[in-house]
Amino acid sequence: MQEHTESWDITAQLDELRTQGLWRELRPLDELNGVIVRADGREWINFSSNDYLGLAQSIEMKQSLAEGIAKYGGGSGASRLVCGTHRAHADLEEALADFKGTAGALTFSSGFAVALGTIPALMGAGDTIILDKLCHASLVDAARLSGATIRVFPHNHLEKLERLLQTAKGRVLIATESIFCMDRDAAPLREIAELKARYGAWLLVDEAHAVGVLGPQGRGLAAALGVDQQVDLHLGTLSKAFGLSGGYLAASRQVIDLLINRARSFIYSTAPPIHLAHALGFILNLVRSEKGDALRSQVRNHAMQTQALLAEIGIASPPGPAAILPVILGEASRALEISARLRADGFLIPCIRYPTVARGSARLRITVSALHSSAQIHSLGSALREALELQG
Repeated sequence: MQEHTESWDITAQLDELRTQGLWRELRPLDELNGVIVRADGREWINFSSNDYLGLAQSIEMKQSLAEGIAKYGGGSGASRLVCGTHRAHADLEEALADFKGTAGALTFSSGFAVALGTIPALMGAGDTIILDKLCHASLVDAARLSGATIRVFPHNHLEKLERLLQTAKGRVLIATESIFCMDRDAAPLREIAELKARYGAWLLVDEAHAVGVLGPQGRGLAAALGVDQQVDLHLGTLSKAFGLSGGYLAASRQVIDLLINRARSFIYSTAPPIHLAHALGFILNLVRSEKGDALRSQVRNHAMQTQALLAEIGIASPPGPAAILPVILGEASRALEISARLRADGFLIPCIRYPTVARGSARLRITVSALHSSAQIHSLGSALREALELQG
């Protein structure tokens, strides 16, 4: 037994991660209070959370969760196809379908699980999946799992996308994010929708960082551009702007019925707790309401303020109202140092490194929330300027 375990020694791999500046570790937080986080007697302003609308710790969230727990208790008890489907799950899916303007919707335990369940259920050997180079890892992994032929086009490169469509075999799926999670820029969804129609492809759009933040009622970038009805597969998360956890796929009734029968990450997972579905139904109504509009307005204002402060430092960001603002620093060691300086100054912004982004493009990814104040954003700008000047 000892000889066998020694053959699995991973010390060298761990040492290599440390040497390359790619070592990561979990750092538990003791307390969350809006955009303030605390641990080990210290306090930081959090500019790294995806809780864009500030709903995760809101009174509305706490009340709806408490109500759901009082009514349903804890876990759901089984997978959805055994006895884990409860009325709250069905009601949430009906509301999500209405929200996205589709005939049906299906919820999963996470956004990653949506991709891993959906793409292999719909695509297989002999089919073609065409991905934007910067697509999220979940879309890439799902495409690989499907067994379909994978083609990748340079980020937002429409001419290359069309050339790939011209030679694609079998059923063809184009997959892209709407707002790219590490770069802030948007996919040219109007043009992609035109190409998918021209070549008879399907279009999957991951709206994880747009839903709740962009578009009428927070329905996402596709709705903001008026092309939502041309999207075949609407993938989204319930763990960012919605402030809880889970993911969904909104599509035609036929697609949803097929996923119920073939999506392995749905079929073989215990259903999410019923009280989460109950709370998410309440939060969805809030997101669609006038209060949701007000929160989106705050996010846009904070993003514009942060973008202006970054421009004063000489850091350009793609235009638009997205809540993500990357500060690309290059080598991982430099990004780690700047992140550590900001942490010492009271700001939590972990650096993003390979393999999440390409080598040589390590960055800070600043995310703003409706809960941030103008003073906090201004203080971050000053601290970042000082950190960059100290490093030279």
